[in-house]
Amino acid sequence: MTSVNRLILVGHVAADPEQSQTPSGKVRVIFPVATHRSSTSDGVKKEVTDYHRVVTWGELAANCMAHLAKGQGVYVEGSILNRAYEQDGERKFVTEIRADEVNSLTWRKKSGVDNISIDPLEVE
Repeated sequence: MTSVNRLILVGHVAADPEQSQTPSGKVRVIFPVATHRSSTSDGVKKEVTDYHRVVTWGELAANCMAHLAKGQGVYVEGSILNRAYEQDGERKFVTEIRADEVNSLTWRKKSGVDNISIDPLEVE
């Protein structure tokens, strides 16, 4: 059986992207994306915000660093990555979205109707 690990997120950038470099010199940019969902607890409906850690590499990372900012609408396509690491003798686990494609979404009002403009940031 073939397995599939594919994810699409549409939300807002929750903080300005941060750039870092691995010891081998690879550039990565990490930014959180906020998505919203409804939840019912004890008969009370409320909005819940989930935050997803998105990781980009190379040229896509450079484009995200140059063009994304907190509050901006964003479309992310990629895969879910679970990894573990040691810090101060303690084993820690993290779930990340490894992005293959990132598009900036800009909402504009026109004649009382919301229009979405999509600006691709992916590497071709």
